[in-house]
Amino acid sequence: MSNKVKVLIVEDDFLIADMAEEFLVQHGLEVCGIASTVEAAVALGRRHKPDLAMIDYRLADGGLGTEVGIRLRAAGDVGILYATGNYAACADAVGEGSIGKPYSAEALIRSLEVVGDIRASGATLRPFPLGFRLLKGARLRRAETPS
Repeated sequence: MSNKVKVLIVEDDFLIADMAEEFLVQHGLEVCGIASTVEAAVALGRRHKPDLAMIDYRLADGGLGTEVGIRLRAAGDVGILYATGNYAACADAVGEGSIGKPYSAEALIRSLEVVGDIRASGATLRPFPLGFRLLKGARLRRAETPS
């Protein structure tokens, strides 16, 4: 049984998904699946119960990542990071944060760490990486908000 943090990648651009998977694995995270549609993402989420999900906003077949976020959160305790070029569309979405495309490997990893911290404890001591934004519904205790 693995103690690694499990991450679900929801991205319809194969090259981006493949690079993200490589970044995550290199940093000791376990990728439990890659999905390009809402239905595939929800099915993988139910099967693997990821700790974190990295979700693009626009998905294959016209689906939206925000729907994935709603359905994954309803099914379990998963930290949600939207990795998208469309922050405004995700600002009110279910989840903890968003990182803008393009992002570096380091920014992606740190963003997932921040989301994991927030989901686990409501706080993070990590500095926010470049391009990271808290979502409006994220509950971050004020006393521990990074400056």
